[in-house]
Amino acid sequence: MGRNEPTNFTQLHQQAGLSFNEAIALIEVSRSTGYRYQNGKGELKGAELKLLEEAAAKRASNTPGWFRFIDLFAGIGGLRKGFEHIGGRCVFTSEWDPNSQKTYANNFPDNHKIEGDVREFSKNPDLIPDHDVLLAGFPCQPFSIAGVSKKNALGRPHGFMCDTQGTLFFDTAQIIKHHQPKAFVLENVKNLKSHDGGKTFATIINVLENELGYHVQSRVISSEPWVPQKRQRIFIVGFRDETKFDFDKVRLPPPENGPKLGDILEKEVDAKYTLTEHLWKYLKDYKAKHNAAGNGFGYSLFGPSDVARTLSQRYYKDGSEILIAQPGNRPRRLTPLECARLMGFDRPGKPFILKDVSDTQLYRQFGNAVVVPVVEFVADAIKPHLVEALKEEKPTPRRRAANG
Repeated sequence: MGRNEPTNFTQLHQQAGLSFNEAIALIEVSRSTGYRYQNGKGELKGAELKLLEEAAAKRASNTPGWFRFIDLFAGIGGLRKGFEHIGGRCVFTSEWDPNSQKTYANNFPDNHKIEGDVREFSKNPDLIPDHDVLLAGFPCQPFSIAGVSKKNALGRPHGFMCDTQGTLFFDTAQIIKHHQPKAFVLENVKNLKSHDGGKTFATIINVLENELGYHVQSRVISSEPWVPQKRQRIFIVGFRDETKFDFDKVRLPPPENGPKLGDILEKEVDAKYTLTEHLWKYLKDYKAKHNAAGNGFGYSLFGPSDVARTLSQRYYKDGSEILIAQPGNRPRRLTPLECARLMGFDRPGKPFILKDVSDTQLYRQFGNAVVVPVVEFVADAIKPHLVEALKEEKPTPRRRAANG
């Protein structure tokens, strides 16, 4: 068993939706025995194993969902939250980072194991359960696109899959090609559209449309109407069959009516989040140096009535992109809970569990995440068209890709 791989005891009690205490009560063992099982120093077997397996199976059979989806490059589950919001059931999760896996597991006591590297599954997509919708926040990587312009000039729309080999988009495309889900939703940074002069995005769309045969639309959406943060992300939506879905006609709420930082800030904050004198002096000197050179680099200071810049995964380093002003004191970083709120994970009546990982890891996780209410909005827009797509009594046969 790998150092970060959960034991069968941990997997089963999470799949059953049971806490540690509930699990040891169910199988009637002491806390010390439970810790041995949890740490892999004892083997769960016999009646104890059977009880937890039955509890996990019962929860899986009772999990509601009018459609099934998979969650690739899952992070801490932002895309998943959005599609559970419209009644979907997640049947497969892939996330390689062990710390993100911990946060994900704490917030989704699941009916399945959190798998690691997606590349192991793109090699053998049969390992992934059948699903109606594929979700993926795949990382943006450089593509080998030397031949794209030549193929376009020759009027050859196919063969783009070869240009994406070695990238995680390629692995996503391989899974789509094999399973032919009714729909997919891909998410990425806004700059994906302009990366390498637009060639990267053109390659992606050509693969999805011309090789995989999907009807594809995309739109860049800012998070300001939902959270006090200016965060723009591109969403790529594809349906296997033609629908009336028109992404450009989906009306966004007006950003001026969105919340402000004061709506998500904690009333009392630990002093450890206030910048040290040394760091504050460094940031001020750094900004002054670049201002003198005519550059706009440096920290950004915000108050309760403001909307923040984009939270990044480097926030743990110095917090400079979003510093909260403290009258009479040095500014401070956002707390992890405030980051959870800024990203729409933690909301009134919908708490998000923050434990088992450091503040540094939580900052990274939220900086890499999607804004949950934005995903919910996209899911709501897609829902009626997904309902129509799933009305067919007989499944549509999988279509072979044009290149076989």
